Amino acid sequence: MSLRDQFNKLTGKSQFVVSRIFIHLGGEEVSPLLGILNQAARQAIEADGDLTIVGEGLVEICQNILQYDTYWQSAANEGDVFWDEGGAGDYANELFTDSASRYLSEPDLNETSNPNAQLTLPPTRNLIVMLTVALEGEESTIEADLSNISALKIALKSLINLHYQKRLRAIYIHFSPARFGDELTDDQVLQNFPELIPL
Repeated sequence: MSLRDQFNKLTGKSQFVVSRIFIHLGGEEVSPLLGILNQAARQAIEADGDLTIVGEGLVEICQNILQYDTYWQSAANEGDVFWDEGGAGDYANELFTDSASRYLSEPDLNETSNPNAQLTLPPTRNLIVMLTVALEGEESTIEADLSNISALKIALKSLINLHYQKRLRAIYIHFSPARFGDELTDDQVLQNFPELIPL
């Protein structure tokens, strides 16, 4: 801990942690997760970004990712600690913009599309989920290196707990590919998500 951090802690200033977690899942069996992610995205937009609704979606996503742990291929995380809310908000927005611009990360939120068409579309073999959160206080399980399976499991469970503890100040969920029928190849994973570390 730096002298500045020690001073801020002594003076009772609030600490904010902003973190982004990448999880790469592989195999045709992960396609149902794409439906859960799109449903959470739709609910978040309908709720106009209400943090409680988005948090409930985050909980469901984390629970499902934990159930799909046999399909985890690689992961990565990044983040920073701030002593003012404005700086934390700016960095969270920066990560949001980057995640939203990632390859094939634009969801199809058109509810009028034919649901039967999804049955004929080829399943995706690669799925990358990007979870960005801003939280108040310290959380070592989120700030740790998450490039191993046990640490990643603990971090996902912590995200669930942080929602129920009402400590999350921002939640952004992105995923690639975001639309049924889009295919993210192994080469595209390497090219567009170079930070991923094999688990």
